[in-house]
Amino acid sequence: MIQAAQVASKFTLFTHHAKTFPNLVMALRNSLLKLGMFNDEKTAEEQVVGVLNFDIHLVKDFKGRRYIERVTECIPQEDRNEYTFDHRNEKTLDKKIDKFFDNATYYFTKSTNKELYKCVNIMEYQDGKYVMTNKISDENIKEMRNNMDESDIEKFEQFLERNWGSSKKTVEKEVKKRTKKEKQTK
Repeated sequence: MIQAAQVASKFTLFTHHAKTFPNLVMALRNSLLKLGMFNDEKTAEEQVVGVLNFDIHLVKDFKGRRYIERVTECIPQEDRNEYTFDHRNEKTLDKKIDKFFDNATYYFTKSTNKELYKCVNIMEYQDGKYVMTNKISDENIKEMRNNMDESDIEKFEQFLERNWGSSKKTVEKEVKKRTKKEKQTK
C-alpha cells in the first residue's frame, strides 16, 4: 500500500482498524519493518507519513450505527537547519561558549525528540453534528485545488471562506512566505 501510494497515483484509499492516528502510523511503520523493507524505525515512519494525507475515522455506536468520528490531516514536519552562527559575532569566549551550547542543545533536542509529523483534526462529530475544528494545511489546499475543475474550485473556495475565512490569495501568500523563509534557513 505504501509503495503504491508513493508512485503513479493521485490518491490511495485503504481501510484500517487503528483507534487513533498515531496508532495507524505506528502500525504501518511496524508492518514495513516486519516485511524487512526497512531496518530503521525513523525511515519507515517517514515513508508512512509521506503518503498519509488524511484519515477518515469511522466508528460504530452501541446501536450499530456507523458515522465519521473525525477527519484527521497528517502534516509531515520538515527537518530544518535552524542552527545559528552568531558565535562569530561574539567578542568574548563566554558569549561564544553560550552560543555553542545553544546550538548543541538544539542538536540534541532534534536528535532525540524527532517529531516526524503533526496530526490535526479537521472535522469532528460533536454532540450529534459535524464541527470544523482546524483548517486544512495550505499545502493540502493547494494540492486539492490542482485536482479540481473551475466549478469545484469555486465551491471549494466558498467552503474554505465559510469555515475558516481563508481565500486562495491568503493561502498562496502564506505558502510563498513559508517557502521564502525555508530557503533562507537552508
